[in-house]
Amino acid sequence: MASRPTISDVAEASRVSISTVSLVMNGKGPVADATRQRVLAAADRLGYAPSRSARGLAARRTGNIGFVLREDHFRQSEPFYTRVFLGAEFEARRRGLYVLLSTVPDPYDPARHAPRFLTEHSVDGVVVAGGVDATLLEQLRARSIPFVLADYAWDDSPTVSADNRSGGRAVADHFVAQGHTRVGYLGADPEHPSPAERRDAYLGAMAEVGHPVPDGWVVTADGPSDRQTGALNAGLLLDRAPRPTAVFCANDALALGLLDAASERGLAIPDDLAVAGFDDVDGAALAKPPLTTVRIHKETLGETALGLLAEGLTGAVEEIPPRTLVPTELVVRASA
Repeated sequence: MASRPTISDVAEASRVSISTVSLVMNGKGPVADATRQRVLAAADRLGYAPSRSARGLAARRTGNIGFVLREDHFRQSEPFYTRVFLGAEFEARRRGLYVLLSTVPDPYDPARHAPRFLTEHSVDGVVVAGGVDATLLEQLRARSIPFVLADYAWDDSPTVSADNRSGGRAVADHFVAQGHTRVGYLGADPEHPSPAERRDAYLGAMAEVGHPVPDGWVVTADGPSDRQTGALNAGLLLDRAPRPTAVFCANDALALGLLDAASERGLAIPDDLAVAGFDDVDGAALAKPPLTTVRIHKETLGETALGLLAEGLTGAVEEIPPRTLVPTELVVRASA
């Protein structure tokens, strides 16, 4: 068995002194950025980490929690994950902790894209919001870094998510109460578990009341769940004969795109077409007409995820629950 790499190995590989490696790994002292990066790269390549057993993990935590988002989620105009992050930040502040935000691309290369706090060993745990490349989650697990997922699910990792099924059923119940029997569904991002839960609950609820949704009126696009995807795929529902009189979209961005496409076709909302979304992003209430949607308490997602992680790190709970649901509520506006 190969021996564990030492600080001397890192110093030799990065062509600096042992004291410089120590300064870098402990985040102290004036070290040039180029030197710091060379040391961190060598440490990561060798798999070196300062011995935690010698200094006692519980007694000397960093007080830092990492927060990871996929780059495209961070750039989305609808600030869903920004709100999740704010919730985590508020909860961290309440607990006297610091949150270090990092974004990662998809696909993810651990050698090139690892968050800096991961290579510097400067966090006690990580909250991962939304879908990320599983390679990152495998990397966290391999390094024994505790993590909690927010609005995502992977393997048996603890996750905090909205009550997607309750929300999907609420939309179905609302459509039925409005007299709709010809209803459709528009989703995207097929790998993400949340839209799938919303879809399945909605379709199940419609079937239970005797109005099953035909396969041709269930559309799941391959693209991201954004406004452009909603507009581009709207024709698969709106150009059918007959077309559905009501459509549930897996999130508000898709619903706003569907409203754009319906307007271009001269359809009156909600008389010709009722539309409902999910999330209640800021733009939902400002849409023309204002969008009926399922509200997710996004800050609560972040607060809950960080709180559970912190409880696990301090030993306040023996084990973080495998899944925690945050309630949702239907917000009825003029679109449906």
